[in-house]
Amino acid sequence: MLSEVVLLDALREGLWTAVIISGPILAVAFIVGLAVGLFQALTSIQELTLTAVPKLVAIMITFWIGLGMMSRTMTTFFVGYIIPLIAGSGR
Repeated sequence: MLSEVVLLDALREGLWTAVIISGPILAVAFIVGLAVGLFQALTSIQELTLTAVPKLVAIMITFWIGLGMMSRTMTTFFVGYIIPLIAGSGR
């Protein structure tokens, strides 16, 4: 049975892993959204697809480029943290 400290540490580590994995995608979406919003404000073009399509393309490209890093991060988390907890060796 897991103690509260071990469980909370596993949750903290999982949340930190989620932040590391989602950080680049969220940063790119923010930067592209800011650039498109600035472009719309400067040109007075208020087209909804103008905001969605560039963000979607940028997110897909970032996901594709960062997929290796995301896979390594998740593998490291599971092999180094979750599997030892399941096996009972604990941390």
